[in-house]
Amino acid sequence: MAKLRLPEPYAFELSTARYRAFGTDLANLWHGGGLHRVIDGHEVRIGAAKGGVDVEPLDAAIEPVVRKLLGAEFDLDSFYGFAQHDPIIASLVQDLRGLRPPIAVEPFESLVTSITAQQVSLHAAFAIRNRLIEHFGIRAEHAFSFPTRERLAVAEPVELFGLGFSRRKAEYVVGLARGDLDLAALAALPDDEVKAQLTALPGIGEWTADWFLARHLARANAWPAGDLGVRKAVSRFYGEGRNLTTEEVREIGERFDPFQNLTAHYLLAGLLRDT
Repeated sequence: MAKLRLPEPYAFELSTARYRAFGTDLANLWHGGGLHRVIDGHEVRIGAAKGGVDVEPLDAAIEPVVRKLLGAEFDLDSFYGFAQHDPIIASLVQDLRGLRPPIAVEPFESLVTSITAQQVSLHAAFAIRNRLIEHFGIRAEHAFSFPTRERLAVAEPVELFGLGFSRRKAEYVVGLARGDLDLAALAALPDDEVKAQLTALPGIGEWTADWFLARHLARANAWPAGDLGVRKAVSRFYGEGRNLTTEEVREIGERFDPFQNLTAHYLLAGLLRDT
């Protein structure tokens, strides 16, 4: 295996825990102590190593994908300095040091994953997403490639309905695949414009757009205040025994500018740790 150095600190198992917290993720597969992901038709294995990760195979095309996938672009040093002004976040940083939120590499995959998770438990979302991957993706040695936009564009909604999608969600996914919005071009736009273009599409509301900003574009100030998990986490640490409203969570998020995205992920990790 070739070693890929990453900005320190980096806690590999902690950072990739999301891929196995609610079931197996066939496109980001934890197998044999490592993370397996199909990149450009090759199954890539990523494992823990001092100062970074071991990657096999590793070349000039695979390296930037792995870096993005593992959240290497997040500035943890600045965030950790900022966190010292809030005792709750400072405590989470101490316990979860090296946590880097993983980033969805492909915009289409990010949106389909969020659509799958709308209004269902994460365990159910993982199961439905896996059936989609098995049916429309391509299996490598262990992991599957996530279905391409082109593959799902020629599918019929009834095929997804048979995999556990609701009729509406099946239509949303196929409609997104067949649509003409250039998803890659969204990376060059400001947050508000990204949200405006996404929420104009059927099946994509503010919740899905917020997670696209957070977990695909890695925008620093993404703060999914309407997410049930984020609301639970903020209520757990800041609600003083009370379940906070979406508006209250949004207001609390303002104090974490410009690190809302990292703060949300550390709060979610803290909630998962405590439950």
